[in-house]
Amino acid sequence: MNDDTRRKESNMPEAGSLASLTSRLEALESRLAYQEHWLDELDQALAGQDKRLTQLERLNEMMQTRLRQYQRALQAEEEPIDSEYRAADEVPPHY
Repeated sequence: MNDDTRRKESNMPEAGSLASLTSRLEALESRLAYQEHWLDELDQALAGQDKRLTQLERLNEMMQTRLRQYQRALQAEEEPIDSEYRAADEVPPHY
């Protein structure tokens, strides 16, 4: 074997390709750090949205309960009134 053949069979990268690989590795690490940062941001935003949704659901339930109570109260106050009795209680328009 000559020196050229031995050099091609070697697993050792050349100096130029080593610098290229290092550059690519640094770029990938940078992208990974950037993605991890945004995943943390999105996780916090999602947790905030979940908390707000829980509050709104609880408020919705309270409002529905209160609305039902008001509807029941209104229905309880409504009593059938005879039209004759109602006409007798009204004040004539000239008064």
